[in-house]
This record gives sequence, structure tokens and C-alpha cells, in this order.
Amino acid sequence: MTNTGPHKFEMEEWISCAPFERLLNMKIIQAGEGQAVLTMPFIVELSQGSGLMHGGALVGLADTAMVMAIKSLVEPLTHFATISLQSRFLHPVKKGIVTARAQVKRHDGRKFTGKVSLFDEDEREVMQATSMFKVAAQAKIRGITFGSRIE
Repeated sequence: MTNTGPHKFEMEEWISCAPFERLLNMKIIQAGEGQAVLTMPFIVELSQGSGLMHGGALVGLADTAMVMAIKSLVEPLTHFATISLQSRFLHPVKKGIVTARAQVKRHDGRKFTGKVSLFDEDEREVMQATSMFKVAAQAKIRGITFGSRIE
């Protein structure tokens, strides 16, 4: 039987990949000053039925890139979540490494808005996304420190 949770894991540090991002082989190239650059290889497990990179994998990369851009602006352990994400697919990805470039565009109280562009290995823009995130009313996850278990 599959374990459906709750799950426990440890984050290496505030700006690092969680289990989902590691599963997709995402790498954080840069995160700072409200911007982030991440990469993800197109491995066969990320294919959809016709052999192109699955749109859900691309959206996952875009969302994660924006998370890292926001994490570069907020205090460690600040709890926030995606509340909207709108994507526009421009070109299919058939091979190589996809690069996400994210930038926080606006911070208004507890809300962050941003833009992410994804590029294939030929620097062709393959997807654009805009998203909004909201910081929890209790701005920190209580009782959690780096190296401790998260449920």
C-alpha cells in the first residue's frame, strides 16, 4: 500500500529544493533580490503521450522559480502559498534543459505578484507565467527550524 501521508522531510536550507523539485531534477542556479533562475532537464519521465515535455512539469518549474524569488525577499520560515498562476504555452519542448527566470514584480502587504519566463536550450521562450502568492497571517511556520522535521 502506498503511503499517502502525512510525510516528513528535511529541507537543507531556506532556499533549496524540496522532494517534489528534486523528483523533477530541478536545480537552483541563482536566487536573490527578488529574482531566481532554475533549470530542469527534459527526461523521458516528464514526457506526455506524443513525446513532448508535459505542461504540468513546465508549470511546476515556473511555480518553483517564483517561490525561490520570493524566498530571497522574506525571512526564513515565512509561510506563503501560490493563490493563482496563469500560464501561456508558446512552443513545445522536445529536448534539452529548460531554464526558468522569475522576478517578483510587486509586493503589496501580504501579496506578491511575479512573472516567470521559461526558455529551451536554444534560448527560445517556451512558456510565460504570472502568479500571485500570499503570506499566511501567521507569517512563520511555528516551531520549525532548519534541520528539524516538517510534517
